[in-house]
Amino acid sequence: MSHASTGPAPAEERRSLKELAGAGVGILWAALMRLFEPPMAALQRVLGIGRMPYLFLLPNLAFFGLFVITPLFINLGYSVTGGTDLYLTERPFVGAEQYGFLFECGNYLDPTSCREDRFWRGVYNTMTFVTFQVAFMVLFALVTALVLNQEIRARGFFRAVFFFPVLLSPVVVALIWKWILLRDGLLNAMLLEMGLERILWLANANWAMFWSVFVSVWAHMGFYTLILLAGLQAIPPDLYEAAEMDGTSRWRAFWRITLPLLWPNLLVVLVLALIRAVQIFDEVYVLTGGGPGTATQFLVQYIYNTGFANRVQNFGLASAASVVLGVVLFALTITQLALARRRDGAA
Repeated sequence: MSHASTGPAPAEERRSLKELAGAGVGILWAALMRLFEPPMAALQRVLGIGRMPYLFLLPNLAFFGLFVITPLFINLGYSVTGGTDLYLTERPFVGAEQYGFLFECGNYLDPTSCREDRFWRGVYNTMTFVTFQVAFMVLFALVTALVLNQEIRARGFFRAVFFFPVLLSPVVVALIWKWILLRDGLLNAMLLEMGLERILWLANANWAMFWSVFVSVWAHMGFYTLILLAGLQAIPPDLYEAAEMDGTSRWRAFWRITLPLLWPNLLVVLVLALIRAVQIFDEVYVLTGGGPGTATQFLVQYIYNTGFANRVQNFGLASAASVVLGVVLFALTITQLALARRRDGAA
C-alpha cells in the first residue's frame, strides 16, 4: 500500500505558492488604488496638475504648523505677559518687561552685575561649552573620517563602533559616564589601583566642564563623521592620482583638494554641531545637574529651571529667554550660510 508523502513540498510548489500569493497581493493593491483614482482625478481637474504637489504637502505642513509654528507664537505670547498663572487669558500683558529684566546689567562681562545673573551665567557657560565642543567635534570628526576613508583592515567594524554611541539615548550616555566618573566610580577605581589619589571629577568646576564637553563629543561625533565620510567618498580618486603624479605632498593635497571639495559637508557639520551645542541640556543635566554650583548650568537648563523646576514657575521669563536663544541661533545660522555663500562666490 502506498502512503502519501508528509515531507516538505517540492521547491517548484513552494515557488508557485509564493508567486500566487504575490499576484493576489498585487491584485488587491491595484483594486485599492482604483478606489482613490476617481477622487484624485476630480481634484486634479479642480486644482490643476500644477497645484497637486501642494495637496500632498498639506498633511506635513499641517503637522508642522500645529506642533512647531503654533507653539512658537504661544511662546511669544507668554514672553510679553507676567504673573504666575498658566493660561494666557489670565496673565497680564507687560510688553517687553521680561526682556528688560533679562538684559538689565551693569557690566555684561560680569554676570554678578546683572539683575538676572543666572541667565548670564548660563549664557557664558553656553558660550564656553559651544566654543570647545564645536571645535573638538569638527576636528575629531574630520580626523576620524579621514582615517576611516583609508584602506584599513576591519574598516566596516570601526565605522560601526564610532557610530554606535549615536544610537544610544543621551540620558543613557550620561548615566554610563556618570557611573564611570563618580567618587567611587570606575575611573577612580583605576586611579587607586595605580596608586594615585581619587579625583572628584564632577565636584570640580573645571573638570565638570571638561567632562561635559568630552561626553558630548563622544556621544555625537559618529553622526558628523558619517557626513564627512560621505563627502570624502564623493571626491574623485583621479584628482589624488594626478596630484601624486605631479609630486604633490599629501598635506598639500589635503589643503588644495580635500578641504575645498569637502567644504559643503563641513559647513553642514558646523551648522548642525553649533545648533546642537547651543541647545545642550539632557546629557549634561543628567551628568552634572548643572553643578557644581552653576558651573555647568547652560542656557536651556536655565529656561527649564525658570519655567518648570523652580518652586515659583516664571513662564514669562522662561519664554523670553527661549526667544532670545532662538534669535541667536537663527542669526548664527544665517551668518554661517552667508559666509559660506560669499566664500563660494569668491572661489
